[in-house]
Amino acid sequence: MAETRSTPAKSALVVDDERDIRELLVMTLGRMGLRCDTAANLTDARALLSRNTYDLCLTDMRLPDGTGLEIVSEINQKHPTTPVAMITAFGNVEAAVEALKAGAFDFVSKPVDLGVLRDLVRQALELHERRRAASEAGISSRLFGESPAMASLRATLTKVARSQAPVYISGESGVGKELVARTIHAEGGRASGPFVPVNCGAIPAELMESEFFGHKKGSFTGAHADKPGLFQAADGGTLVLDEVAELPLPMQVKLLRAIQEKSIRPVGSNAEVKVDVRILSATHKDLAALVEEGRFRHDLYYRINVIELRVPPLRERPEDLAGLADVILRRLAAAQDRPAPSLSPDALEALRGYGFPGNVRELENILERALAMADGTVIRADDLSLPKTSPRPGATAAAPPPAAAAPAPPVDPRTQDPRDTATSALPSYIEEIERAAIQHALQENRYNKTRTAAALGITFRALRYKLKKLGIE
Repeated sequence: MAETRSTPAKSALVVDDERDIRELLVMTLGRMGLRCDTAANLTDARALLSRNTYDLCLTDMRLPDGTGLEIVSEINQKHPTTPVAMITAFGNVEAAVEALKAGAFDFVSKPVDLGVLRDLVRQALELHERRRAASEAGISSRLFGESPAMASLRATLTKVARSQAPVYISGESGVGKELVARTIHAEGGRASGPFVPVNCGAIPAELMESEFFGHKKGSFTGAHADKPGLFQAADGGTLVLDEVAELPLPMQVKLLRAIQEKSIRPVGSNAEVKVDVRILSATHKDLAALVEEGRFRHDLYYRINVIELRVPPLRERPEDLAGLADVILRRLAAAQDRPAPSLSPDALEALRGYGFPGNVRELENILERALAMADGTVIRADDLSLPKTSPRPGATAAAPPPAAAAPAPPVDPRTQDPRDTATSALPSYIEEIERAAIQHALQENRYNKTRTAAALGITFRALRYKLKKLGIE
């Protein structure tokens, strides 16, 4: 074991049972200004970790008395700001994936490429500084909630952010999947790189390849200049495939190849372009079910779903509701430069009795409306204007009898297409159904018309026509 000096600037722990590897790593890291301690087995590594903290750890997968995965797990628990990189045998993809799942920051293959190693060390040291600053500032608590479901999600996020593994984020609309993706990016090794979210359902199928991979001038009508694609825009950072279930099958094939090869070919180009992106995917649909139905490729599913994160709906964490509402109201009031209001007991009780099919996004919309309507600094139940019914996702709203004069309750566009009511004998009733569905979708998508059209399963042009026809502003 190397001697420990008294005043190190940066420190690293190297764990490998091969003496030559240890000496190579110590020499390389030493030239980068790091002090290194070394261990030849799991027992010695644990002894060093019990006495010291490190800015970085490099560990071999196979050790005489255990595996590097045990070190990854123990450092994640006891020294959560210390990044760990795994040393794996050349071509052992399974070991690398296991390490990333366990919470490793990255991996390097034997024989060790010194250029790759130096880049990895620099990224790890930057990540260590960000984690320490985030820990001191409480940034990891950006996903509010003290419920067991949210505590578990945050703990998993901390581990996931350290790795480079693809992550699949599942959850209903409005639960905060994009916030989860932003947190993974912000607390990971790519925080200084670009964060590029893309709504796969909002891109026309005929433009999808050009949008993702870019195109060369003259490659098709309207291509007046070279244009980089989303992969190139996200190079060195994170690409988020929101509503990934909306990708058509031909595009799934091309996306799979881009992820596997880490290169793309712009439309009209004969040359491949190398790209370095971390893929995060999200959807409110059951992707596994779509795979079973043949509507989503199983090979792409397994490629993007190395780690799955489920974001719980608001109704599964009712204990978070009061605190979450308070946080939202304070933020909304601060933006309007006014005192933050409080919820009256009857308002809080009304919120607790509502199902929130639109989850946190819907809660934000309700509170923003209530803030505008309330008199004084107290929001009462009447100010909330809650819908009379709150169908849960997956439940189809029951239609009233044909003779009913009252308009239909809002219809969740994920569970009932408004066009399915076309057999009704009452045109005015059809319009009420369409109006309710479109207004509900607009509210759920924060009045973003592109996302609303995608959620309703219609084109943007069709949505504009219906808005004009129904007189919806």
